Amino acid sequence: MDTSNFPQASTLAPAAPGPRGPLSALRIMRNPLEHITADWKRYGDVVRYRIGKMQVFLVVHPDGVKHVLQENHRNYVKSVDYQILKRVLGEGLLTSEGQLWLRQRRLMAPMFHRQRVAGFGATMVDSTLKMLDRWNSPAVEGGALDVCNEMMQLTLEIVARVLFKVELAGELAHEIGRDVTVANERLGQFDLGTLLAWLPTPRNREFRRATRSLDAIVDGIIAEHRRSGQDRGDLLSLLLAARDEDTGEAMSDQQVRDEALTLILAGHETTANALAWTWYLLSQNPEVERKLHAELADVLGGRLPTVADLPRLRYISMVIDESMRLYPPAWSIGRSPVADDEILGFNVRAGCSVMLSQWLTHRHPDFWENPERFDPERFSPERSANRPHYAYFPFGGGPRQCIGNVFALTEANLILAAVAQKYRLRMVPGHRVALQPLVTLRPRYGLKMRLEPVRA
Repeated sequence: MDTSNFPQASTLAPAAPGPRGPLSALRIMRNPLEHITADWKRYGDVVRYRIGKMQVFLVVHPDGVKHVLQENHRNYVKSVDYQILKRVLGEGLLTSEGQLWLRQRRLMAPMFHRQRVAGFGATMVDSTLKMLDRWNSPAVEGGALDVCNEMMQLTLEIVARVLFKVELAGELAHEIGRDVTVANERLGQFDLGTLLAWLPTPRNREFRRATRSLDAIVDGIIAEHRRSGQDRGDLLSLLLAARDEDTGEAMSDQQVRDEALTLILAGHETTANALAWTWYLLSQNPEVERKLHAELADVLGGRLPTVADLPRLRYISMVIDESMRLYPPAWSIGRSPVADDEILGFNVRAGCSVMLSQWLTHRHPDFWENPERFDPERFSPERSANRPHYAYFPFGGGPRQCIGNVFALTEANLILAAVAQKYRLRMVPGHRVALQPLVTLRPRYGLKMRLEPVRA
């Protein structure tokens, strides 16, 4: 890559502060959220770590995030941890680089246009109603549900129907959900086996089994679509029919598989976690919950939500935004500079790793008053007007902003509206709530909740 046109780092810029020692970054791997929070508060908005000769920089201030993701994005590629993700996702949109990524992004962009996503709204609501039917028994009997698992099952069903026109049920749904969980846990738990994939550790063996299983399932669905030759109106049909406008070339089956797996893993896990944390926050904040129900009654009057209703469901949208501020589904993004750079006045050398953490930036007190408080109205137009764009970046930013952001927000808002019309969710007393920062931010012990019917 020609780096001659990239902005050059100043030789006079100082080194960023940070904990001493050649293995200082290993602390992050053991307990990432606790340690990066403590280090940010001690050292400031740029923190430098080391693993031997390799340097890792934590960048928290929105200006630094903007510099990496937008202003100087051509100087940054995905960091080394994305090479680990490739073990599952191959060269999908999340992990690919350069001309391959640009080609795939152009081919797939029309699939996520707002009008096309709006067409999936009925499927999202229909799948939610099926889940609510399953909830009738525990609601009557007073039993508890793991809402995290419920949201995982729901969003997996939705992505399968939208992506493949496949109804997931029974053993197949369980198998995909289990394999995705295994992959997430293996990729999110950094140890020697993560770095050395060939080691025959129990976790590595389980991970290889899960990835083979996912490959086989998706390959089988692709082959069946190829045989039928029909346009089923799903995203897989669009992937198979897509052609490069310059060459007329179609995607190979391998590329289609990589993109499909990327959509499955990124398309259901993140939204499910966002919704799970939303139910938790609503259960702890009765005034917010009251306002949400008042808006639902006023806008919907008891009928099912549609995509056309979303512009008027403004408070629900703010609730989702605030939930993703406090519990961002993707809690960090990694990049690596191709050429030396300067971030917020500090030298950053080519080949290092740069960590941008939504978990921290979303809590920066310079941009968020009472940052630990759950306050959806901080996302009102009036209170958002002067806030820097990159103070909030749950879907990343710049040219590589998540292509499915509109899909995810549409899905989350419709699910929240449909469920909240029927139930309030209440935490089971004594259930332990803790963070599990894997590739996504999960509740470590799930979220055990009971259902309280909403009275008309």
